[in-house]
Amino acid sequence: MALLDSLVVFVVSLLVGALGIYVGARVVTDREDYTYAIVTALLGAIIWAVVGFLLGWIPLLGPLLVLLAYVAVINSRYPGGWGSAVLIAFVAWLTVLVVLYALAFLGLSTFDAVGVPGV
Repeated sequence: MALLDSLVVFVVSLLVGALGIYVGARVVTDREDYTYAIVTALLGAIIWAVVGFLLGWIPLLGPLLVLLAYVAVINSRYPGGWGSAVLIAFVAWLTVLVVLYALAFLGLSTFDAVGVPGV
């Protein structure tokens, strides 16, 4: 049962994280493809975890490199360059923060989402 619970939490968190990226991409680049956002969120979460494991321990620089790697995933998947990627990540973070706050307020979730760091 614990495995099933973990899988459900992962999938719901991934979908919420992808929603943030979808909204960010739609606002910044007019790209409307939720499936593409899901893949981006999954890749971003994997890269975040790997770079965090390898470099996250370095004081000050580690977390910045992890964030840079996450934004690099967005930059590689969406048009517009680094500026657009940073804006997509920021809008995604704000979107997920609002969604998770609403879900937590209703007692349905905690403040975690796969694919959007720091929320």
